[in-house]
Amino acid sequence: MSMITASTWVPRGAAAQFPTKYDIDEKELTRISRLAKLQLEDAEEDLEEARNGEAEGRHSASDEEDGDVNMTSAKGYVFNSLFDQLALNCPNTSPRDADDDLKEYDLDHYDSDHSATADPSGSGEPTSMFGNARSLAYHDSNAQDPYITIPDDEDEDDEREELQVLSSDNMLVAAKVEDEVAHLEIYVYEDEEDNLYVHHDIMLPAVPLCVEWLDLPVGKGLVDTNTKGNFVAVGTMDPDIELWDLDTIDSMYPNAILGQGSAEQEPEQNTDGVNNNKKKKKNRKKSKKPNDTHHTDAIISLAANRSHRNLLASASADRTIKLWDLTTQTCAKSYNNTHTDKICSIAWSPSTPTVLLSGSYDRTVCAADMRAADLSQPARWTVESDVES
Repeated sequence: MSMITASTWVPRGAAAQFPTKYDIDEKELTRISRLAKLQLEDAEEDLEEARNGEAEGRHSASDEEDGDVNMTSAKGYVFNSLFDQLALNCPNTSPRDADDDLKEYDLDHYDSDHSATADPSGSGEPTSMFGNARSLAYHDSNAQDPYITIPDDEDEDDEREELQVLSSDNMLVAAKVEDEVAHLEIYVYEDEEDNLYVHHDIMLPAVPLCVEWLDLPVGKGLVDTNTKGNFVAVGTMDPDIELWDLDTIDSMYPNAILGQGSAEQEPEQNTDGVNNNKKKKKNRKKSKKPNDTHHTDAIISLAANRSHRNLLASASADRTIKLWDLTTQTCAKSYNNTHTDKICSIAWSPSTPTVLLSGSYDRTVCAADMRAADLSQPARWTVESDVES
């Protein structure tokens, strides 16, 4: 099954002409190691819960199986005794004929027998599955190898030219699910050649539901609001929002994560100096109650504010709207009482950049100024069916 779940255009000229390759330095390795450790701990918790459930099920059925196991053991003992007795009654056989036949091969010392590795030519030089490596020639660089006639620079230039994005090209980001594998496909459309092709792709951890283009560089250091970037925010079935750099090829991990799964969160210490994050991680997936810091259910809609570039609004199945500050990558404000059901669509007003429009499965559409402290009574309209994006 192949399905495109969301898509968004990238403004022409916003993409870098020559995208960069993903490079793992010491700082980046530390960042993704912390992120991978969080993901590993989540998987271990799920596995432990599954094992506990299976253990409880086996414990209830163990009493019923004890009688069957004992009967099976008794039958096996009787069968072996009868087999030995029959073998003794036969003059030409013994109970251990099979073991005697294998003794001549000395399988117990098979691994320690070095005679099989001797050189059959009689030179006394041991051989291996890869042959004699001493006779292989190697060079410090490809330039010294006489059999390599194409310089590395030419290969790099060809690859660089293939990845080039012209200012006249159009770029499209599509969230796709294919054979249960979720990923982003970044398409480039060449006007002159009338050609549409996949420039590169990004693997995702869960089914994507929404994507939103961002022009503010985020993650991997301080955010400079005066510079432009080419990023995309992705909302999935997970309660976290991932921010990816579209000008980086072969990225392994997102530049930043908005939500509780962020690897940039520092461990909290209590008065005794004990790390409190372990307890929080254990209860992270179990808590579905809305809060003011992060979403607890799938991210259904995203909206970037084009006038205030550091603001990103998100709507979730947890019935809340959250306003994120991209400079600090934290939730600046949470609106928990705007709707009574899943919020499936949000959009900023093009004329009044502080007003946000939202639609929900409660069959209402709300317009509210995000500067207000309380949005419990926004302007509201009732529609005939569920609102979808």
